[in-house]
Amino acid sequence: MSSSARVDYIAPWWTYWLHNFPHVNLRLQSIENTFKPQDEDYQQSLMFLFCVAAAGLGLNLLALAVYLSCLCCCRKDEEAEETKKPNSCCVTWSAVAAGLLSCVAVGVGFYGNSETNDGVYQLTYSLYNANHTLAGVENLVTGTMGGMQSGLKEHLSRLDEIFATRGDFVQTLQFMQQMSDNVIKQLLGLPDWEQAKVDLAAIADQTAFVEYYRWLTYLLILILDLVICLAACLGLAKQSRWLLTTMMVFGVLTLILSWASLGADIATAVGTSDFCVSPDKFIMNQTKDVVSSEIVHYYLYCSQTLPNPFQQFVLQSLTVFQRSLTTMQIQVQGLLQFAVPLFPTAERDLLGIQQLLNNSEGSLHQLTALLDCRGLNKDYLDALMGECYDGVEGLLYLCLFSLLAAAAFCTMLCAIPRAWRQIANRERDYDDIDEEDPFKPTYPAIRFPACSAGGTCTVSAATAAAWAAKTACTPPPLRPPRPPRPLRTPRSTNTCEAHFFICQSSAGARENTEVHENEPPFVP
Repeated sequence: MSSSARVDYIAPWWTYWLHNFPHVNLRLQSIENTFKPQDEDYQQSLMFLFCVAAAGLGLNLLALAVYLSCLCCCRKDEEAEETKKPNSCCVTWSAVAAGLLSCVAVGVGFYGNSETNDGVYQLTYSLYNANHTLAGVENLVTGTMGGMQSGLKEHLSRLDEIFATRGDFVQTLQFMQQMSDNVIKQLLGLPDWEQAKVDLAAIADQTAFVEYYRWLTYLLILILDLVICLAACLGLAKQSRWLLTTMMVFGVLTLILSWASLGADIATAVGTSDFCVSPDKFIMNQTKDVVSSEIVHYYLYCSQTLPNPFQQFVLQSLTVFQRSLTTMQIQVQGLLQFAVPLFPTAERDLLGIQQLLNNSEGSLHQLTALLDCRGLNKDYLDALMGECYDGVEGLLYLCLFSLLAAAAFCTMLCAIPRAWRQIANRERDYDDIDEEDPFKPTYPAIRFPACSAGGTCTVSAATAAAWAAKTACTPPPLRPPRPPRPLRTPRSTNTCEAHFFICQSSAGARENTEVHENEPPFVP
C-alpha cells in the first residue's frame, strides 16, 4: 500500500517541491531522492546543498570586494553641487531599503523560528506518548509472564509438597500448571519491541536538546541583525565614522552567518521532505527484520479493512484466562473448604494463586486496550503533522529570512562606504579653507583705545570717525555729564569706558562738534 492511498495523512505540496530538488553527491553524480540517512551518498547530497550556499557566499563576498575596490579607485570629482546631491540621495535610499529589508527579514525569521519550534515540540510529544504506550505493553507482558513463571510456580511447588499425600489435589495443581504454561506461550507470541534497538524516549530527548539550542541560536541571530541595523541607522544619523566602520565589520560577519544558516536550513528541509513524502516505506524498511509487516501495516494505517494481528492472541488469551480463573476459583473454593481443614498451611498459597490470577486478568484487559491501533496511530500521525507541516514550513521561512537578511546587509555594506566618504569630504571642506581665495569673507581689524591705569580712555576724533565708518554702531543719545563716582577695578571699567568713548566720539564726528580730551570721563 503506497502513501498516496492514505486519507488520514497527505504530504504537503512544499515537501514534494523540496523532494524534487536535484540530489547530487560530492562527486557530482546524481543519486536517488529516497530517504536513506545511513547511506553515504545520500549524506553527501545534503552536504552538496550546503556547499551550494557556501558558493553563494563566496560570490557575494567577491561582488562586494569588486564594488568596494571600484568605489575606492574610481573616485569622481565632487566640486559641483549637482554631483553631491545624487550621491547623498543614493545613500539615503540605500539605507532605507536596508532598514526595510532587515525589518521584514527579522519578522519572517521570528515566525519561521516559532513554527519550527512548534513542529518539533509536537514531534517530541508524540514520540514520548508512543514510547509510553510501548513501554506499557512491555511492562504488562513482562509483569504477567514474571508472575506466571515465578509467583505461580512457587505457589504450586509449595502446594505440591503439601498435597503430596493427596493425588486428586496434585492433579488439580498439574492442570493449573498447564494453563499457566499456555498463558506464557501466548505472551511470548507478542513482538519484542526491544529487539528493534530504537529507544523513542532517547530520540525525543536528543531531538528536544538539539531543537532548544537551534531555537536559541536563531533568536540571538535575529536580535543581532536588528541591533546592527539600528546601530547602522544611528551611525548614518549621527555621521559617526567609527560606528559605521564597526557596523560594517559586524555586517560582514552577519552576512556569513546568513549564508551558513541558509545552507543548513535548506539541507535539513530537503532531508525532512524526503522522509515526509514516504514515511511508511522508511519505517517498514527499518522494522522488517524485527516485526512482521502485517503488524507494522496495522499500526501505520489502522484501517477497518485490515485484520487485527492480535485478535487471535486476545481471544485465545482471554479464553485461557477465563478458563483458568473459573477453574481455579472452583478448585480454590473446594480446597479451602475441604483441604484447608486437613492442610492449614495451604490456605496462604491458595489465596496467593487466586490474587495472582485476578491481577493477570486485569493486566490482560489493559494489554488489550494498549495493543489497539488507534493510540499508536494517532501518535504517529501527530508526529508527521508536526514534522512535515509546521517543521518544514518553518524551515522554509527561515530560508527566506536568510535570503532577506543577506540582501539587507549587502545593501548596507554598499551604502556605508559611500556615507563614510561623504562624511570625510564634508569634514575636509570645513577644515581646508584657502587663504588666497578672493571670495573668502574678511573681517575688519578692531583696535580698542588705550586706557590708562586709572580707567581713563582717550580717543581722537579721527579714530572715532574711522570706527564709526567701519562699524554699524549706533551712538547713544548725548546725556549731560554726571558727577564722578568711585572708580571700579580697571578690568571691569576699561571695557565700558572704551565702548562709550568710541560711540560718543563717533557721534561727535558726525555732528562736527569738538571733543574735549581733558574732560573727566563719564562713568555710567
